Amino acid sequence: ARRGVHATGTDLAAEVHDQGPAWLPSYPAPTELRGRVQVRTRSHGTRHWTGWQDIETHNHEHGADPDTAERGSGRVRGSTAPLWVGNSDGVEVRVQAAVDERSTSAGESPLPRGMHLELVDPDGGSSSGRGPTASGRSTGWNAGTDSVTTALDAAMAATTAAHEASAADAALAPLGATAIPALSKARTEREYLAAHQGEPRAKPYIGARPRIVTRRGWGADEGLRERGLVYTKMVKAAFVHHTASGNNYRCSQASSVIRSIYRYHVKSSGWRDIGYNFLVDKCGTVYEGRAGGVAKPVMGAHTLGFNSDTMGIAVLGTFADTRPAAAALRAVARLTAWKLGLYGVNPRGKTYLKSGGGNLYRKGKNVRLNVISGHRDGFATECPGRLLYGKLGSARTTAARYQGR
Repeated sequence: ARRGVHATGTDLAAEVHDQGPAWLPSYPAPTELRGRVQVRTRSHGTRHWTGWQDIETHNHEHGADPDTAERGSGRVRGSTAPLWVGNSDGVEVRVQAAVDERSTSAGESPLPRGMHLELVDPDGGSSSGRGPTASGRSTGWNAGTDSVTTALDAAMAATTAAHEASAADAALAPLGATAIPALSKARTEREYLAAHQGEPRAKPYIGARPRIVTRRGWGADEGLRERGLVYTKMVKAAFVHHTASGNNYRCSQASSVIRSIYRYHVKSSGWRDIGYNFLVDKCGTVYEGRAGGVAKPVMGAHTLGFNSDTMGIAVLGTFADTRPAAAALRAVARLTAWKLGLYGVNPRGKTYLKSGGGNLYRKGKNVRLNVISGHRDGFATECPGRLLYGKLGSARTTAARYQGR
């Protein structure tokens, strides 16, 4: 359970007994946290505290586009980037405001009001009731406050949502599958041609389909997300991200990290589902992100202003000063070679995208971007980190080679 959560000035501290991430201050949108946020954690069962770690102070640039139903739901909150802390029983956070003369003279608060610390248990969404939700409340059913009917309705809704998510991939894998199997390039091409009967039968430029762990495979609680699936027209480009959640995870923990990001995006930030369309871990495993079908043009919430006709791929980790693993880079290339190939797109090319509004491009502006772009190409942000961004050129070349170009 979460214990002793308190705030003193600009310091936040909490005692926790949980294996999972500390998701740091969230606050009412559209306020931005201008300043510096640092966190340290205490390893479970020891007196050892980590050093202070800097956290990206804003996360809204990953969200839904302005003027969309998801953005205007009234539930969206500002937030920092998340941090995976592993098996820890204490966390301390300190927030230092960046004060300027304008805000001081206007009497504005140097920090957003209503900040609070979010602690997320990656298993907290399970029906067993283990651990806290993002708000720190038990997830178990309390017979003293909830009716049996409410509990049954919630269970039925979650079951229906799980079927909906799995059915979206029914053409690629059986209902309830934990993974969509990889295909050879030859078989991927045959399936592509079979799906496009009646069209010119030129040899397609498409990469072999990689193995993809489904939402069921990483343990998504489908009862968390908003019902229904939202699509855009096609996929013209891919934006590459890092999750900025740190690199201190084992590949066996990747599903837990993703469950935590999912809960953070939905419960803490107020989005309809996890924002990314795909996630990739350091061992090169690809995971399905937002529900709707891995081969379909699912509308994500990954690159503010450029979620239409694109997909978002997040590599688990932080890559400002750490090199991404070669396996993760190969996975990004394989994934883009396949998914962009489904829509006849050359990974080494450029395309025009219409901005939905952001801090780099005004709403309605047609912007020429690389088909495989970094998040920072569409929004002024550090994402996907300097060292991952620097590898995107080789990812474009490799993806095009995988397509047979």
